[in-house]
Amino acid sequence: MEYDDTETASELAGRVRAFVDDRVIPVERDYLGDGPVPDEEIAALREEARGRDLYAPQIPEEYGGQGLDFRDVLPAFEEAGRSLLGPPALHVGAPDEGNMHTLELVGTEAQKEEYLRPLVAGDVRSGFSMTEPAPGGGSDPKMIRSEARKEDDEWVIDGHKWWTTQGSEADFLIVMARTDPEAHPYEGTSLFLVDADADGVEIVRDIPHVGGDLLGSSHAEIRYDGVRVPEENLLGEENEGFAHAQQRLGPARLTHCMRYTGMAARSLEVAKAYTEKREAFGGNLSEKQSVRFTVAEAETRLHAVRTMVRDAAERIARGEEARVPVSMSKTYAANVVQEVVDDCLQLCGGNGIGKDLPLADFYEDVRAFRLIDGADEVHKRVVARDAFEDVDASQVEGITRYEG
Repeated sequence: MEYDDTETASELAGRVRAFVDDRVIPVERDYLGDGPVPDEEIAALREEARGRDLYAPQIPEEYGGQGLDFRDVLPAFEEAGRSLLGPPALHVGAPDEGNMHTLELVGTEAQKEEYLRPLVAGDVRSGFSMTEPAPGGGSDPKMIRSEARKEDDEWVIDGHKWWTTQGSEADFLIVMARTDPEAHPYEGTSLFLVDADADGVEIVRDIPHVGGDLLGSSHAEIRYDGVRVPEENLLGEENEGFAHAQQRLGPARLTHCMRYTGMAARSLEVAKAYTEKREAFGGNLSEKQSVRFTVAEAETRLHAVRTMVRDAAERIARGEEARVPVSMSKTYAANVVQEVVDDCLQLCGGNGIGKDLPLADFYEDVRAFRLIDGADEVHKRVVARDAFEDVDASQVEGITRYEG
């Protein structure tokens, strides 16, 4: 399919695809069913990505990236997503990618030097610590209970978080906490930069979860007990934490969409290659109508995902918040990708659930997509609220009503 991508976007995507095919997928194959991939393997891939001018394309050059526009890097994110190792190799994976974007948007120059520059370089790792166990804030962030209070020139943070991706490995965490308990949470929370080794930060456990075998990804439960950070560790404006999080989450949701679209596209590549060679019932599986219709449906729906994401990204590039297009894109993409991966696994039969192919790891990894960065139901709520905002009552003027 042809999209209205710029020459820069198309050229970058082509180079990323070549890198993933030539260098990333061979490493992936070495560790399928035998992960996690060692850190030194990821470091070697990152070094080669730097040499090919592919590393961190979304980050300004002054901090170690390629300095490309958001719209121009999205196709490259899809190509990176064709392997689970692609996003970390290019340093375009969550949560670091979203945290780098947040620091770039609202960080002070001192914060960018202390946190953003080493994060882009890959010298440190980060986590975004927002989600809390019940009865704290989960899908309804207004329920957030973690608090930060000002004492002289320090902030003191108390709270209980979980599902902090990469929290166990993180060198620093971006923590959301209430700073004005009298205000609505949307106007009374703030973000803080917290060093992971600060007194009072306790990594309670890595939560056992579906997927993550290839990369060894963690989701940590963390307690913050009287954690003190200097006032200059406030990230962005006081009481504007939710606004800053939305600035982060809009683009981050779209980058998730593209990375996972790449996963679905690779799944189709695998399934088409497998069914083209596998003979059964008097011919190649790829000649069977049910197989061909399954592939056709998948190709069609992935085209719709790519188009939706590009539209939402264009709106963000124009300065719009684009909450509804982003929610539509995220929900639709998450469900399409999950179903495409599942269909491709089915088409490959026993080889689909085996780990000689990447499909089983994709299958385990993709289910979380319908929860991370907002559950399906939250995004549908956003879309439905907008749909019912301006109902035209005249559309039903002709119907009969009971007059008893």
